[in-house]
Amino acid sequence: MAGEDGETGADGAGDDEPDWEMAPEGDATFPENAEKRETLREVADEIRARDDSSEASQIGAFLYRVSDLYKEGEETSIPEIYMNMRHILEVREQGGLDPDGE
Repeated sequence: MAGEDGETGADGAGDDEPDWEMAPEGDATFPENAEKRETLREVADEIRARDDSSEASQIGAFLYRVSDLYKEGEETSIPEIYMNMRHILEVREQGGLDPDGE
């Protein structure tokens, strides 16, 4: 894993390491559960309502993605959610989708 072999920077992010190697393994399936899905979405909405920061928005987005695990017919997985959120955080860390543009 990145950072364990000493070839990456202090942040542990190797430039040539494929994203899929960072994704946790998991083939877990989740039964449809409207109550859990709605609870997660209510928490996400509450976080966004109490704090209008980009961090709160990202946490809300993460909770919505997790709630999709409990939605019937939704084609997502824990590794997909992890990689999606990891990508969003990396883009944010780099200054957004177009850091040089207005």
